[in-house]
Amino acid sequence: MQTLNEASHTCSQCCSSCTDPFFNSSTSSHNTTPPKFRNSSAEWRHSFAVTTKSSIFPSTQFTNHESLPSFHESFNEFTKVYPQYSETEQVDHVRAKDYFHLSLSNQTCLDYIGIGLFSYSQLQHHDTSKDQVPSSSIPQIPQPQPNYYSGIPFFTISSKTGSLKTLLLHGGQDSEFEAAMRKRIMNFLNISENDYFMVFTANRTSAFKLVADSYQFQTSRRLMTVYDYESEAAEAIISSSEKRGARAMSAEFSWPRLRIQTKKLRKMIESRRKKKKRKGLFVFPLNSRVTGARYPYLWMSIAQENGWHVLVDACALGPKDMDCFGLSLFQPDFLICSFYKVFGENPSGFGCLFIKKSAISSLESSPSAGIVNLVPEKQPHPSWDDSYGIDLEPKYKPTPTCPNEEKPFPPSSFSGPLQTKQSEIVEEGEPTDSKLKAPHCSEIEEIQEPVKTLKKSNVQESGIQCRCLDQVDSLGLVLITNRSRYLINWLVSSMLKLMHPNTQEVPLVKIYGPKVKFDRGPALAFNIFDWKGERVEPALVQKLADRSNISISYAFLHHIWFADKYTVEKGKVLQTKVVGGQGVVTTTNKNKDRVGITVITAALGFLANFEDVYKLWAFVARFLDADFVEKERWRYIAINQKTVEV
Repeated sequence: MQTLNEASHTCSQCCSSCTDPFFNSSTSSHNTTPPKFRNSSAEWRHSFAVTTKSSIFPSTQFTNHESLPSFHESFNEFTKVYPQYSETEQVDHVRAKDYFHLSLSNQTCLDYIGIGLFSYSQLQHHDTSKDQVPSSSIPQIPQPQPNYYSGIPFFTISSKTGSLKTLLLHGGQDSEFEAAMRKRIMNFLNISENDYFMVFTANRTSAFKLVADSYQFQTSRRLMTVYDYESEAAEAIISSSEKRGARAMSAEFSWPRLRIQTKKLRKMIESRRKKKKRKGLFVFPLNSRVTGARYPYLWMSIAQENGWHVLVDACALGPKDMDCFGLSLFQPDFLICSFYKVFGENPSGFGCLFIKKSAISSLESSPSAGIVNLVPEKQPHPSWDDSYGIDLEPKYKPTPTCPNEEKPFPPSSFSGPLQTKQSEIVEEGEPTDSKLKAPHCSEIEEIQEPVKTLKKSNVQESGIQCRCLDQVDSLGLVLITNRSRYLINWLVSSMLKLMHPNTQEVPLVKIYGPKVKFDRGPALAFNIFDWKGERVEPALVQKLADRSNISISYAFLHHIWFADKYTVEKGKVLQTKVVGGQGVVTTTNKNKDRVGITVITAALGFLANFEDVYKLWAFVARFLDADFVEKERWRYIAINQKTVEV
């Protein structure tokens, strides 16, 4: 059996072996010694980290926000370090053509996680009440081809009563629209209808609760979760399972990189059990949607070998990451993902629960809530009272321009035009085992295609156009992954260059979770500290960022384990969350679920560009000015606004 370290180098980061060898050109720009030939993926990853750390603003610290290099200067240096970034310019073309509202509103959206369905240009085409963009500012959008869905381009969701197990065993009546949407999504995720059932749910949290309400916790009494942050979905499954007699347990994460405490988790997974008796449900997120930490996929195999049913939380995956997940190898019993409608415009959507057909026997025929129908509409009529399609994690302040798919912001009923697009249909099966170990680079062929050529859309087959999914399919795994890798690691490295003036190198920013790392996820958890070493409240940072047209979020990290050498730091870092209160206070509460730290979090979607990360960096740098918060307070008062409360 593989070790955990070996597993971390296989399927979860399988795209790394396909990555272009940009190290040669980037290294030669800063070093005189020719780089050594790298003969393993581990060396490639190490080389990437070393190159990033040594090449981004080398031997430089910024102590004044006015001393930051300009956007153009920074971008030039960025492309020297990552010359292959220019090969991802197709994303910029897609953004300019189909998501032009981001530029017009000057909004930086860094609070999205998940996968979009439709493009903004689809909304514009069917919503004549919105101001149209001048034709000179963006490429002309072609008129859609007529099809049998052109008259019903919008949808809402309605609740569906009944038992999940009964629905799976005896089926339900799908509308033509639902069948088309289900087929399109399963094709996009490379999930076979021969192996899995798919159920639409109100949102991600509803999908988790649906499993908890249906799973046989009376006989398989344990629930194990692996989350380094407070997750509304995880809390829902824990609460529901405990009410049904389950014993809930959680993994712990080492400070400060938040790696899984492997010995503790293995011990809990491998505890003795009666022969042929299932232990319970193992809930495993493939990576953290807050810190960007990725976890070895081998934990799923260890759990399965020790008698656990496995639920995979794929909601934090990138839009093409399922292509290297290795579904045929791990075959989880349950898989959950979610989709929102339009990036930067409409956060509503739905959750998707996939149940392996052989796992139906692990369910009970109990009443289930959260299953929904997709209901097409002929005319758009936004309803801000609709509670479906959104979860409330992490904790966000709603911003109407760029709400998160899971922040408490009411959705509208828009879905986008559902039209047939004539394009080549390419059949794609599940990834093979060989692809998990050393995947071939067929995706590179997609990278070189023009954006207008959508290689895989299955639109003709399903009769529905989800333009965002089409665009992601066309761009491909390698291009999308490389782009986010360059951007997030530049941001991490640049954040660490910010130091308070007139101090003994007191950093402005503290990063939680992985720092510069080849295989980190495109999410960042951090806090800002003033020159005295006192933390600036994340909620306040979010408010000030929103005023600068930057949408970020904040979350609560927990289940943190401190080694002996961090004993002093532990007392300074940990807080106890006040349930129902306005914030957190320092205390010695023994309730581990309520002990942690509130952090700012930023996430990069596939449409993120260098300007987005530069704007966030420049905004954070303003806190180097000791009077920045006070100046903002007085500026707010001067324009007759409410005072920002610290």
